[in-house]
Amino acid sequence: MIPIKNKKDLEKKIEEVRNFAHLYLEKYSPSKQQLRIYLLKKILKKPTQLSNKNELINLIDVVLADLENKNILSDKFYSDTKTKKFLKRGYSLNKIRYTLVKKGIGEKYIKNSISKVKDNESDPDFFSAIRLCKKRRIGALRDENNRILFYKKDMGVLARSGFSYETSKKVLNLPKKEFKNYCKLL
Repeated sequence: MIPIKNKKDLEKKIEEVRNFAHLYLEKYSPSKQQLRIYLLKKILKKPTQLSNKNELINLIDVVLADLENKNILSDKFYSDTKTKKFLKRGYSLNKIRYTLVKKGIGEKYIKNSISKVKDNESDPDFFSAIRLCKKRRIGALRDENNRILFYKKDMGVLARSGFSYETSKKVLNLPKKEFKNYCKLL
């Protein structure tokens, strides 16, 4: 698998990669793909005895498999926690899906996390849009005279955040009193 002739050198290299991984895991909570990229960059910067990148990638995969077997690194857990965190920040489900795909999470974990959110909460996109409006002070939080003027701009803000047209329209057309009642529910 890894063509390093000396067994001591192989164990030394694996231990070095494992130490880099543990130091990174102490500081951050990465996905498997993020950790792989970090380790690859970190080890490529150091002068090594490995002759090609395939040996290095195999070495990193051995360490990652070991971390997964010990349940230290889990894409499923990462997907669940990031989905909840992003939902509290006001991300739409589309933006959450896109962000997790960029982080290298598998599609089955993303679907599972989003289905859990849909089961636990009623209309998560609507409440995320309300959070975003509250954070950006748009929609019902604008002065009544300015709401009509900024309607198109506010619609663009919600659209760029991944909300559907219906959800955006529903949130932006809420009266101020009803909007504040929804804010209390958050």
